[in-house]
Amino acid sequence: MSQAFDLIVIGAGSGGVRAARVAADLGARVAIIEQGPLGGTCVNLGCIPKKLFVYGAHFADEFEDAAGFGWQVPERSFDWPVLRDNTAKEISRLNGVYQGLLEGAGVEICLGTARLLHRKRVVVGTRELVGERILIATGSRAYLPDWPGREHAITSDDAFSLPHLPQRALVVGGGYIAVEFAGILARLGVETTLLYRGPLFLRGFDDGVRAFIARELARDGLRLCFQDTPKRIDKTSKGLRVETEGGKVLDTDLVLAATGRLPNTNGLGLENAGVELGGHGEIVVGQDFASNNVSNIYAIGDVINRVQLTPVAIAEGAWLANRLFGGAPPAAPDYARIATAVFCQPPIGTIGMTEREAREAYGDAVEVYESEFRPLKYTLTKNAERTFMKLVVRTSDDRVVGVHMAGADAGEIIQGFAVALTAGATKAQFDATMAVHPTSAEEFVTMRAPQNSARRSQ
Repeated sequence: MSQAFDLIVIGAGSGGVRAARVAADLGARVAIIEQGPLGGTCVNLGCIPKKLFVYGAHFADEFEDAAGFGWQVPERSFDWPVLRDNTAKEISRLNGVYQGLLEGAGVEICLGTARLLHRKRVVVGTRELVGERILIATGSRAYLPDWPGREHAITSDDAFSLPHLPQRALVVGGGYIAVEFAGILARLGVETTLLYRGPLFLRGFDDGVRAFIARELARDGLRLCFQDTPKRIDKTSKGLRVETEGGKVLDTDLVLAATGRLPNTNGLGLENAGVELGGHGEIVVGQDFASNNVSNIYAIGDVINRVQLTPVAIAEGAWLANRLFGGAPPAAPDYARIATAVFCQPPIGTIGMTEREAREAYGDAVEVYESEFRPLKYTLTKNAERTFMKLVVRTSDDRVVGVHMAGADAGEIIQGFAVALTAGATKAQFDATMAVHPTSAEEFVTMRAPQNSARRSQ
């Protein structure tokens, strides 16, 4: 016998959980289906464990820096299982938090694999559910290229549960995940190489930030290999050997493929409901997140392959639930101004247009302000890490259209400036803002000369 719901959500990640909770709070009968741990990729195999690993890796610098401030740091060693297992415990706690949030909202949790039988019918194991509306929020999955020997490589999903740290690692890719994991491994003492097929990693970020991060990572001992990609991976008596298309031979103990993620639509039975998929397997939706050709089936988050970021999925889920069930919908998600961070070393924080995008859009009506310096915190230490900041201004109305930073606490700092950018702040308003001294963040409100003349050094 089937059970009826106003909304069936498939996928209990950040976006699906938010949509389910908001819909239930508005009085809808909601069921949510999840085949893995609650919380989705972000909680279990993404943002949260990755950031905890970044914190752990950064202590390598903190111990060194402490000596410059008079602290006598004894000989130290790193215990990988402690970081790995403590992170797993925290993730397990968060799984419970998500369960409590859903149950507290009155959402029925169904654990198992969902498959659509019809545009309104879903089966989970031996149970059949009927939904007036169905929301697909199944996220994305790691993509592993079809290299000969690909079975010897791992993805970021596997990196959180490594039995031990390797002595040598090869990270393949040039996006967030590749750059972040390369930095984590290097700071934990692993001899790390980053291999990327393009001329410079972090495509889509400001070119000045990309070049700065490349210099900083190379100075920090990370080996960077651009415009090359694996040709094959072979297992040897001493580890793994990677031959590249460019003719290099790289010996390593670990190959981590951070080569992108694909929408997680396989096995959902979408063909039974007539749901249209795009070229990468994504669900094709309109502005209201409804499937192009099945009006009662919706999709949000990574599975629509629009912007693969947790806060975006959450915003989409909240907006959709309010629209469907009579709440006051928040502003529609604005994809033009999305603040984001890359937790490499040093980290990146950014929002708005890159310099290249601004010049393509506005031609000569653009001014760029830059500053590069050594933060005050490091002046008493041997730490050579620097900070880079950049403002992109549209001169026709003095509006700041891009804010970019690479340096300590960039993710925390950019959040505040994201509010200013979203509110339409001008360069004059930045200049009129009193600086908080001494901080790195004050540099954003003290840059006066355009182009590169704002550069300074401490």
